[in-house]
Amino acid sequence: MEIKKIDTAVVFTDPQNDVLSEEGTSWDAVGASVTENRTVENMERIFEAAKAGGYEVFISPHYFYPVDYGWRMNGPLETNELETRTFARTGPLDLTGFRNSGADWLDRFRPYIEDGKTVVASPHKVFGPETNDLVLQLRKRGIGRIILGGMLANMCVESHMRHLIEEGFEVTVARDATAGPRHPVWGDGYQAAIINYSFCAHALLSTDEVIDRMR
Repeated sequence: MEIKKIDTAVVFTDPQNDVLSEEGTSWDAVGASVTENRTVENMERIFEAAKAGGYEVFISPHYFYPVDYGWRMNGPLETNELETRTFARTGPLDLTGFRNSGADWLDRFRPYIEDGKTVVASPHKVFGPETNDLVLQLRKRGIGRIILGGMLANMCVESHMRHLIEEGFEVTVARDATAGPRHPVWGDGYQAAIINYSFCAHALLSTDEVIDRMR
């Protein structure tokens, strides 16, 4: 996949405290993978390279509002997220308590996301971008190629990768700008994701390789 700023953008899913901070609701499950991959550091390096190189950056966040707790059918991870109030917000038009909450951006990402140029899509509600306006935002800016990273590797990142490919985008996944949960019964989500990225993505690169190709 060719990377050039005229039609390539960076897309990060869920760059939020609950999945990237030691204080987050998901740290027990994802912390080892985040630490081993240096996920936070690598995401920041891609943010920096994108801003310095004039690449557009898009965020696909994950939020749950009070009405979402009335859902009657949920998968195991959705159930856990709702029980632990992961990505919880007080409402779509209400930012009460949002700052520094689990749903907020990791502090070190804030300068890149809140620079007035980054596109923050409406929230995706399960795992993929089918429920938000990410694809519309990309299309409206003439983007055809994606550098993809964020959280969680085997859930939101993989779901975004698959849907974006189905929508006709070329997708490179930054393998160490993501991480996944480890579960004693369900297994290692990061390793499962890497296998599927290898089969599906147009390229699977390290952060070093991504940044080199962005130059």
